[in-house]
Order: sequence, then C-alpha cells, then structure tokens
Amino acid sequence: MDKRFNIGVLAALFAAFAFSLNFVVPFIIGDYSTFDFALVRHVISALVGLCILFSRKGVWQHLTLRNWLSTTWLAFIGYVGYFLTVTGSAVFAGPVIAPAFLGLVPIVLAVIGNQRQESVPWQFLMMPLMLVLIGLVLVNGAAFTVEGLSSVRSLWIGIPLALAAVVLWVSFAIANEVAMAARPEMPSAVWSALTLVGGGVLMLAFYPVGLAMDLFQLPQLGFGWDAAGSLYLWGSSLALLATVYGVWAWNVASRNLPVALTAQLIVAETAFGVIGGLIVHGRWPTAMECAGVAILIAGVVLSIRVFHKSRARSSKALSQKLSGLPRGLTAAS
Repeated sequence: MDKRFNIGVLAALFAAFAFSLNFVVPFIIGDYSTFDFALVRHVISALVGLCILFSRKGVWQHLTLRNWLSTTWLAFIGYVGYFLTVTGSAVFAGPVIAPAFLGLVPIVLAVIGNQRQESVPWQFLMMPLMLVLIGLVLVNGAAFTVEGLSSVRSLWIGIPLALAAVVLWVSFAIANEVAMAARPEMPSAVWSALTLVGGGVLMLAFYPVGLAMDLFQLPQLGFGWDAAGSLYLWGSSLALLATVYGVWAWNVASRNLPVALTAQLIVAETAFGVIGGLIVHGRWPTAMECAGVAILIAGVVLSIRVFHKSRARSSKALSQKLSGLPRGLTAAS
C-alpha cells in the first residue's frame, strides 16, 4: 500500500509540474494565438496517442464504442472545453484574475472528493485546506489591485467563464476517476491514449469554427516551417511533456490516491507556475509571493502526511482484524 501511495504522490506532483508549463505558452509562441498553439499541441498529442494504441499488444479489446465515447467526453470537458473557458476568461477578465479564480479548483475538488469517498476525517483535512486557501490568496493577491484590473474588458463575462472552467475541471477529475475505477483491467497508458486521441479530434472539429471567429493566426502568418517553426517546436515539446506525460501521470495518481489528496497535490501547479513565471520575467518574487508559495508547499506536505497516516491506520486495523481470525479463515481471505 505504501508503494502505491508513494507512486501516486510522485505522479501527481509530476502532473502538476507538467501542467504548470502551460503558463509559459504566451511567451514562446510569438504572433501566433493560443488557439494555434492548442491546435498543434492536441493534434500532436493525438498522433502520439495513436502510436501508443498501435504499439501495445492486446489493446483492441479496450477499443470499444463505450470507451471511445467516454474518453472523448472526458477530453471535451477536461481539455477542449476547459481550454476554451480559461482562454475566454483571460480575454475578458484579464490574465491575472482568471488564474486567481482557478485556484478554487483544488479546494472544491478536495471537499467534493472527501465527501464522496470519506478518505480522512474532516478535522484532519481542515488544516491542509486552510493552508492551501491562504497560500492561493497570497499568491494571487495582486489580481484585484488597480494594476491587476487594468486589463479587464468585462467581469460580467470573464468571471462566469472562469467559474465554468472550475466546474469543468472538477467534473473532469471526478468523472475520470470514476471511469477508471470502473475499468481496473485497462492500463493507464491506454486510457490516456484514448483521451489524447479524443482531444485531438475535438480540436480539429473546432478548427473551422475558430477560423470563422478569427481565432487562428496560422492561415495569415503561414503554416511553413520558416514562419511557424517555433510554434511547431514548442507545441511538440509541450504536447509530449505537459499533455502526454502529464495526462498519464494524472491517471496514475487517480488510480493510486483518493480524489481529496490528488486535488491538494495538484495545487503544486500554482507554485510551479509562479516559479516559472518569475524565471520568464527575470525577476525575484515579492514577499507576498514567497509567503504564498511557502504556505502552499506546507499545505501539500501536510496533506501527504495526513493521508499517509490515515492509510497506515487503516492498514494496521485490517492487519489486527485478520490476525484475530482463525488461521484457515485468514488464509482464505
């Protein structure tokens, strides 16, 4: 049990790091839009997903219509739908307020996850949740200052889109965990590959709509390597690291950890994102940012400790129960 727990924690932290790379996208794609980047990233990820499916033996038994529909739906709410709502929120509410609202995800997900699974008693979960909440407030403290509000076009549109993104990501995390639990025989890599293919198909289906709305710059700036080489290079790199390996790591974590813990571990994405943003901007963190990241890390560490102790108590109680049974019954169990 400890081995599965440790693997799940490491996988969740890696997924958080991989997802945090999305924060550097605006600084590496030049004149191309985030929609151009999303198209390249999801199409490449889908091709990688197809390679995974064709390279694994015995995979065809998992390629049922139900599994394709389930993973495509998950790709819609967790990737394409989430991306569109986050991007729309950033456009209307500015690049600072949108991430601030998305900080609600780990709090909401942890509460819902523990309510569903009752992984640990609430009194043990409250302190990590409070640390995470305080850390998020400090990290995003500049969101509602005059400077943070300077790029706002419409809070009436931007904030509902940000809240919709929160709902979509929470729904994805819970639905994905439930779907995987119902398919214990399916390897995490196969499930991830099906989801990646679904995301690529959906992004290609959205492309004509995006063209009509002038969301893509590829037709104007050019598809050739001379013009779009940087877009293809970074799109491929982040497709592999942030999407393929990030999705796989998240699925591994979902199989080995309760939702309430993965929710709090994913908050490390914010800490990684702040550090990456500071590196990109070439500046030192403010005192508030330092305190926020430190408190976030403390909340994550305390969460791991709380859930690890809970598992240890459950394992000990089970061992004591089995030791009290007659030898024949113990062997049969």
